[in-house]
Amino acid sequence: MPARFTKPCSHQPPCPQADGRDREAARVIATHPEQGWSLLCNGIVLFEDTGELLPDGRSVAPHRPAAAPPR
Repeated sequence: MPARFTKPCSHQPPCPQADGRDREAARVIATHPEQGWSLLCNGIVLFEDTGELLPDGRSVAPHRPAAAPPR
């Protein structure tokens, strides 16, 4: 059985769940900019290229918004 992530914070309002559409809005609880990642309170590891590692081990490919076309 995979390990479950337990939320380390108890602030209000609670952070979005790791499987929610707004999951990246969770609070940062640890950051390592020299390594390019941050840990969010919902257990997600967010990488500076916008890729994600979810608490259940799944990965989400980087999803930066497309650049605006030149005018």
